[in-house]
Amino acid sequence: MRDAFGGIVNIAIIVVFLVLVSGYLAFNVNYTKAFRVKNKIISTLEQYEGVCPEESACDRTITNYMKEIGYNAEGFRLSGYDCRMEKGYCIRRVEASTDTGGIDGSNKFYYEVVTKINIEIPIINRIGLRFFQVSGSTKLIDPNN
Repeated sequence: MRDAFGGIVNIAIIVVFLVLVSGYLAFNVNYTKAFRVKNKIISTLEQYEGVCPEESACDRTITNYMKEIGYNAEGFRLSGYDCRMEKGYCIRRVEASTDTGGIDGSNKFYYEVVTKINIEIPIINRIGLRFFQVSGSTKLIDPNN
């Protein structure tokens, strides 16, 4: 009887270990995708100097890159941000202040970009933890140049 119980416990430990390792690997893959998409959005916004309306060349560049790497986080939204929910990222334009390198009277700005790490675990998705998001910001953009 002891040997049978020991075998079941060993199998349970192995299964738990495999689930943890698989979950960790899945998280890392999705984190890498979200990070790469965030970087592409930032570089594209800087390239087009912040002009990126829907269905523009800027927007198509971002969308094509998302399709290329397989990023999908539909329905993602944050309050205070302009969210492209069908694409899975949010951006917000922030006017530069003297704290962020702007000069009084200048109209420089930058964008904050947030992407979602897409993990399809129902209970965790409802919590909406911030560590399942990747954020960054562009350099200062001067529309006069």
